Amino acid sequence: MGSKMETIPELYGSLVFNDKVMKERLPKDIYKAVHKTIANGTHLELDVANTVAAVMKNWALEHGATHFTHWFQPMTGLTAEKHDSFIDPQANGSVIMEFSGKELVKGEPDASSFPSGGLRATFEARGYTAWDPSSPAFIKDGTLYIPTAFCSYGGEALDKKTPLLRSMSALSDSAVRVLHLIGNTGVSNVATTVGSEQEYFLIDKDLYKKRKDLVMTGRTLIGAPAPKGQEMEDHYFGVLKPKVSEYMHDLDQELWKLGVPAKTKHNEVAPSQHELAPVFETANVAADHNQLTMEMMKKVADKHNYVCLLHEKPFDGVNGSGKHNNWSISTDTGENLLDPGKTPAQNQQFLIFLIATISAVDEYADLLRVSVATAGNDHRLGANEAPPAVISVFVGDELAGVLKALDEGKDFVSAGKTQMGLGAPVLPHIMKDTTDRNRTSPFAFTGNKFEFRMPGSSLSVADPNIVLNTAVAEELDRIYDALKDVPKDELAEAIHKLLKEMLDEHKKVLFNGNGYTDEWIAEAEKRGLPNLKSLPEAMPHLISDHSIDLFTKHKVFSKDELDSRYEIFLENYVKTIHIESLTMQEMVRKDFTAGLIAYEKDVTKEALDKKALLPESGCSYETGILKQLGSAEDKIGTGLAKLTADTKEAEKDENALSAAKYYHDTVLADMETLRAAVDSAEALIPEEYLPYPTYGELLFSLR
Repeated sequence: MGSKMETIPELYGSLVFNDKVMKERLPKDIYKAVHKTIANGTHLELDVANTVAAVMKNWALEHGATHFTHWFQPMTGLTAEKHDSFIDPQANGSVIMEFSGKELVKGEPDASSFPSGGLRATFEARGYTAWDPSSPAFIKDGTLYIPTAFCSYGGEALDKKTPLLRSMSALSDSAVRVLHLIGNTGVSNVATTVGSEQEYFLIDKDLYKKRKDLVMTGRTLIGAPAPKGQEMEDHYFGVLKPKVSEYMHDLDQELWKLGVPAKTKHNEVAPSQHELAPVFETANVAADHNQLTMEMMKKVADKHNYVCLLHEKPFDGVNGSGKHNNWSISTDTGENLLDPGKTPAQNQQFLIFLIATISAVDEYADLLRVSVATAGNDHRLGANEAPPAVISVFVGDELAGVLKALDEGKDFVSAGKTQMGLGAPVLPHIMKDTTDRNRTSPFAFTGNKFEFRMPGSSLSVADPNIVLNTAVAEELDRIYDALKDVPKDELAEAIHKLLKEMLDEHKKVLFNGNGYTDEWIAEAEKRGLPNLKSLPEAMPHLISDHSIDLFTKHKVFSKDELDSRYEIFLENYVKTIHIESLTMQEMVRKDFTAGLIAYEKDVTKEALDKKALLPESGCSYETGILKQLGSAEDKIGTGLAKLTADTKEAEKDENALSAAKYYHDTVLADMETLRAAVDSAEALIPEEYLPYPTYGELLFSLR
């Protein structure tokens, strides 16, 4: 008999130093101190840290760990780690396994080689990582991973975790003040909760290795469309292919061991595209777990001879991949502040937080757009597969009615849920929700949460949640300041009046229709809503006065930290497109051209041989192919020369913003022109002449 298989409850979190493990292993006073730190953000004393470190080390050793690492999220958008062993050599030549509280709470990685946007000079190498007790440690590949924040020698945030934690604290403080003001005094802390739906592509690893563009950039830079794409709509929610199902099963297992609450999995719209969605967690833990999810997706894919693509637009002509950020607010007493209840029109607390969120999205729409701006996501937004770059809020029919009644000073009468008749007695009665969903809306209310649909698949969810948390905190502060001196007997009327004023000011952002239409884009312009179509357009808003005022007031970013991020995002954009341009040039010049010339040579030989056998033959078929290839060849030569020259010109620009604009306006346009010519020729060339796999092979090869 083999060993007993673990049940899912036994498996789940088995490699996590979570609250259950701490409660079982830590002395009661130490556990209470740690729990207080996590719940209230209080300082952890060194003697407490020493005890936690000793217990954590013993637990890790029991699970086969030999090393520990401070795991952090620098501005690369990825994670970073430096591994140290637990060994402590002794004078007699033996070793003991040691791990101190100091090693737990603080690390000192070299900060000079991570992006800092000018915050640090290259020679200023010292940086610090600081333990984040609110995100549990875990074991992976024989190493104890300790989630940490990453800052410079001067205390500036060099990562994504630190400002996210700051924004969560700012929102909690602001929300608690408002809740106490309206009589909900039992609340001492408010947390933002996030569930991030992760879309991704799986492709055959052997085919991937033959595509220089996928290897270097994560997306295909050339490639004629396959005869079939997603037009049959047969892949979405379709039956999982056996090997893909095996991959998803193994992925779930690995994520569950690490305490990642992977819940839903299914095929997405495009061929070879899939989705994984977790259960809600606090924003900080959700951000950490999403980074782990992306890492494990790639790692498990490799074991199955797949490659997981997380680029927002790896294939032209089919849907790209996003990461829907489901966001809500909950109290430490168990209330969801965005739950409308049975009578939303009379739910004063709900209306306050609903209208604060709507106001925040309108007031800081440009910063929300900045938070999802990347070179990859620019290809996806507004392409009838993702929301447009214009940010609007969808609330559904019932809430639209509630807000309209509030705006007009009328009573709202809810129709409530209705029973749906499906026309077949054997089917159960089901209740119809009071509102539909709107997949074209960037920011949609979906029952008791908002779904922000703009983030790209490779993005850290920290970025949009930092903006969202801080913007809502600001609107709650405005509500508090307007109401704090109102007598209690007049408060209800004052709240009603204030909410009506805020709604009137910000209702222009509300839109329940089809966000894909040209009419909506025109209407949005009339309403004064920003339409920031690209990163170079959006990024200056990050360092605008209203951005600086918002983030510095709530101590989420300093002005220097905002300036550094501005430089980092622009530099990353420039480097991304520069690499894409160089890769495309090399791929066209070497790989594609070899196949083109070989095919032309063989077609020419075929025509000559036919002419020799049949002198009267005009060889019209072969001649037609050669003419089409010749025409495309001329365009390819011209396009390649222009792309090469313009890329060299772009390299000379040392100003981050103007370089980004040039890459967007000129280099990307050159790449699109060159691609059109290459793709038209590729469509004529048999696959055996191409030194790389085609779209048909890439998208339809999985079994």
